[in-house]
Amino acid sequence: MVVRGVGGIILVVLSAVWIAQGVGAMNGSAMSGHGQYAVLGGVVALVGLFLLVRAWQMRNRGVHQRP
Repeated sequence: MVVRGVGGIILVVLSAVWIAQGVGAMNGSAMSGHGQYAVLGGVVALVGLFLLVRAWQMRNRGVHQRP
């Protein structure tokens, strides 16, 4: 549960950086201004959000064991 939550947070933060670089809002990288990184960031954000939702659901159900 904790690993899913932490992993989800890391992926969401990382995806925000990739989206910002992909749309050109954050300069200074080879990824800056390349739209495919914005798309990749969006996909990674969805995965991160999925992990966060699953961790939250497991916490609310009281599940503390691995499935």
